[in-house]
Amino acid sequence: MRSPRFLQLKWIAMTAALCVGATAWAADPITDAMQAAYGPYRMALYKTNGTSQSESREALLQAQQGWEKLGAQFGAKPVAPYDRDPAFAASVAEVGKVYAKALDEINANQLKAAHNTLEHARDVMSAMRQRNQVVVFSDHMNAYHEVMEHLLDDGEAVLAKPKGLLLMASQTGALAHLAKRLGSQAPASLSTNPEFTTLLKAVETSVAQLEAAVLKEDASAVKEALGKLKGPYSKLFAKFG
Repeated sequence: MRSPRFLQLKWIAMTAALCVGATAWAADPITDAMQAAYGPYRMALYKTNGTSQSESREALLQAQQGWEKLGAQFGAKPVAPYDRDPAFAASVAEVGKVYAKALDEINANQLKAAHNTLEHARDVMSAMRQRNQVVVFSDHMNAYHEVMEHLLDDGEAVLAKPKGLLLMASQTGALAHLAKRLGSQAPASLSTNPEFTTLLKAVETSVAQLEAAVLKEDASAVKEALGKLKGPYSKLFAKFG
């Protein structure tokens, strides 16, 4: 019988596969504002995964400023398609609370805690778009990230199970599928950008190395390949995610 974790990963991959192909940066004024505020947010996530308190604070303050601008413009009176979302205002406020908490943690030089706190903002923004049938490239990045995080968190435990390499093969297949969609669903502004294609190639290479290790049935090589997944993704996410 397939494990709940395998079924969950399969569902994530299928959900991504059903996303509308016409992904674009711009869809409406609120999504545009959300995407504009998302760049500094990505950088805040990236910096809090490092060691620089000052750079983390600067990135988060910029993210806060962008989000406060969105809230001031649309929080009380959202436009279509968010105008029929009863949870819109609460979600805008929730992201603001996340940023405030993360800033307190950065000020206390608790960067890891701030990073974990900031992850929740991504979930809130993704849920806002999902409720309102809006899909952007960031959603494909998030789908890849979710499966990758499961592999990083549970990979060694999966390998230790009976037929662990077979289980790992199924999960690696889900990740490989989502990696391909990062290329196929990228808007033209990205797919023609040499920096984007270089960073995406590094992500694809890291997944290919994991697939090769699984096919060789080499558990040690699988563990090594798992350790090389996060770096390429983080660089792609920080700039284009």
